[in-house]
Amino acid sequence: MKNYPVILVLLVIILSACGNPAPEFGQWNKAADNLAFPEGPAWHDNGILYYSNCHGGWIGYIKGAAADTFLVADSVSFIRTNGMTVGKDGNIYTCEYGIGKIIKITPEGKISDLVTEYEGESFNRPNDLAFDKNGNLWFTDPKGYGEDVYDGRVFCYDFSAGRAVLAADSLSFPNGIAFSPDDGDLFVCESGRARILRFEVSPGGKLSQKTEFIKLPGGDPDGIAFDIFGNLYAAHYGGKTIYVISPFGEILRKVETPGKNPSNLEFAGEDLKTLYITEDETNSVYFTDVTIPGVKLFGGPAN
Repeated sequence: MKNYPVILVLLVIILSACGNPAPEFGQWNKAADNLAFPEGPAWHDNGILYYSNCHGGWIGYIKGAAADTFLVADSVSFIRTNGMTVGKDGNIYTCEYGIGKIIKITPEGKISDLVTEYEGESFNRPNDLAFDKNGNLWFTDPKGYGEDVYDGRVFCYDFSAGRAVLAADSLSFPNGIAFSPDDGDLFVCESGRARILRFEVSPGGKLSQKTEFIKLPGGDPDGIAFDIFGNLYAAHYGGKTIYVISPFGEILRKVETPGKNPSNLEFAGEDLKTLYITEDETNSVYFTDVTIPGVKLFGGPAN
């Protein structure tokens, strides 16, 4: 049995008895449009939300009411990017799926490779990534798509060793990835099977005790994020929905999105009570107010 902090155990007991609080959502507002398959929003404490314009070949940013281009693909540094997150060093770590690598971008726009290969080969299609509390960077690496196609992987990058370790394989298009607020478990969307998986994290960058946390048919669970109560928010691509799921796998809220293909989501703002989504039917970025703040990410500079 895990040794959870006493406060967390008490919180779980209270929530079990009283029910987990469900957030309220405001209206959706458009922050950027005329995009080409936006993905991977990442909030920086410099007040900027970065995102990938996947099929457009550039990375954009949103600051206040302004939205513009941050970096343009050059066929060497990157071709197409997807998921992004911000590290404690203030740099933006990005999945590059056009070449098959993970890159690091400074807020000034300087690009460098973080990791480009595993056992001598480039990665397949790095999709999304998240830091754990020890500073390791985890990322999903899908390849083929289909309910019976199990060629997807999850990697853990150890900064001290300077290499990626294979943490899990034989997954059906692993997609969004996030750690529970206490870092007790890793959650991965297995989009090819329309479900979200839960793993225990073992020493040395290995995952064990794989279980199905929840199945969400009628679309693909894509990007995910947690609020401070441990509720999991899931963008349901093809389902026109953001699901809010309790730590016990119960659906607390089903929120309709402006288009049928919400892909990724991110809590933003000083109080982390603004929720951004990328949406790939309308090819836009939207935001709304929520009543429960998102959890501070382990890698974020504000942490």
